[in-house]
Amino acid sequence: MPDAVLFDNDGLLLDTEGLWTKAEMSLFERRGRAFGPDDKRAVLGKSGEVAAATLEERLDEPGQGFALLEELEELAFEEFGQEVAAMEGAVELLDALHGAGIPVALVSNSPSKLVARALESAGLRGAFETVVTPEPPLRPKPAPDVYEEACRALGVETARAMALEDSPTGVAAARAAGISVIGVPSMPGLDLSASDLVAKSLADGEVWRTLGLRGAASRPGG
Repeated sequence: MPDAVLFDNDGLLLDTEGLWTKAEMSLFERRGRAFGPDDKRAVLGKSGEVAAATLEERLDEPGQGFALLEELEELAFEEFGQEVAAMEGAVELLDALHGAGIPVALVSNSPSKLVARALESAGLRGAFETVVTPEPPLRPKPAPDVYEEACRALGVETARAMALEDSPTGVAAARAAGISVIGVPSMPGLDLSASDLVAKSLADGEVWRTLGLRGAASRPGG
């Protein structure tokens, strides 16, 4: 059983990727462009700097990357105002971890205001001992900073923590921090093979068994 479990947010804890996609589609449509699966994979889980560079390249607006990213985040903030659903098995897993006395943290590459709004909309405000986002001087994923900071805040060694991630960027960040990773891909075509375990959802029995939780045998994959 790990000393702490660290959750990614978008697409892992909360079903926000669909809302992000709506915002991304709106951004592209405003410029007469279609937003497709390749575009989604190009920005999924990326840091602000990388996402900005990707947006300006794909929308052919050199030098406008950060302005495009700011516009996208405003669109996403509007989308997050509606009810946000938790991913399959997320609430049950959180409840089980709380019941077992295992501290939990949320570690996201998204801006703190978007994370707070999403948690509020999902009814999960206060569900985590700490929420870490890449506010300076912390570097965003795939750098290990946000994961290292979460472990520091919880008072646990990185080698004794377990991360839950849905993107290659997040998996790379956790591994760089020396943290074991369970990968749960949020969309087809994502390579999470660097994870210690890849599962279909947080309800998968293998996830529960890996975390040392009871009740796993009755769950899918159990």
